[in-house]
Amino acid sequence: MDPFVDLYHADVSDDHFVPGLLLFPDLLASLRPHTRRAIHVHLMVQRPAGLIEAFAAAGADLVTVHAECGRQADEALEELGRRGVAAGIALRVESPVDQLLPFLDRVNLVLMMGTAVGVKGVDLSPQALERMGAVGGLLRQRGLRERVRLEADGGIRRHTAAGLRGAGADVLVMGSLLFKSEDPGGTTGWLRSLPPRPQ
Repeated sequence: MDPFVDLYHADVSDDHFVPGLLLFPDLLASLRPHTRRAIHVHLMVQRPAGLIEAFAAAGADLVTVHAECGRQADEALEELGRRGVAAGIALRVESPVDQLLPFLDRVNLVLMMGTAVGVKGVDLSPQALERMGAVGGLLRQRGLRERVRLEADGGIRRHTAAGLRGAGADVLVMGSLLFKSEDPGGTTGWLRSLPPRPQ
């Protein structure tokens, strides 16, 4: 997949924050030698701070934690800073966007969920585009928009990608859109051709 992607997105879940268990650090470590692309680890877990050391050692280039974790998110971001690993903050689709405010100055990326976490195969939430635009506005107000990238995760389809891009998404997490494509190169080429986000 290296020719078709800019980075890899790896979901991690603990069966508490999100139902089910996904991806352990040793699996990430076994994958790391097979690509030079950056690997983004999305920690959908209740206690992310205790996992930073293991995923950093396994080769994660960027680790994103959820704002809903509160103090645990604070501690995780501090640990990522100490280790020199890029940091992201994520928000569930049902959470108010102002939950991101305490974290924006310390991250490289904001991940906005477009569907409920742990649910696959559903369409984009009707509120997703408005929420993406609102977070872009918050970043501009703080003078952070050029430094902090916005990522859309969940509900990425042929009929939703252009809208998300137009709403401000710099990064789109492709799952089935890419992996079920009969022409991965054509799919990623089309995605990269979409108009850039507004300034």
